[in-house]
Amino acid sequence: MRGNTRPVTVYYDGACPRCVRDRARYERLAGRQAADTCWVDITGREDELAARGIDPQAALRELHVLDPQGRVQRELDAYILLMARVPLLRPLAWLIGLPGLRPLLSRLYRASVLRRLRAEGRIDAD
Repeated sequence: MRGNTRPVTVYYDGACPRCVRDRARYERLAGRQAADTCWVDITGREDELAARGIDPQAALRELHVLDPQGRVQRELDAYILLMARVPLLRPLAWLIGLPGLRPLLSRLYRASVLRRLRAEGRIDAD
């Protein structure tokens, strides 16, 4: 752990090439602070997720982060938490958290993830 930054745990979809690229990009931008982030691939970990109080299907559709206080943050809250930890990304965290922009970004995020999962045949198309 570096400085006074407390570690977080990110539950991400390691079967998703874009998610893996996003993780690598985040680690590159975070630099040494990346050591304060534990990445857990959710693939095949349904029991572990359920024990943590995370619905495995929700984990597939939304990013989940265990914050330093032990609370699970999800979707945009998870992204905001992660971005706020990296100086270069803090302005973006602030921007996506704006009340007027947040609901729109949330809808776009959910639609994008559902499209990807359907295209990959990982969820039903209905």
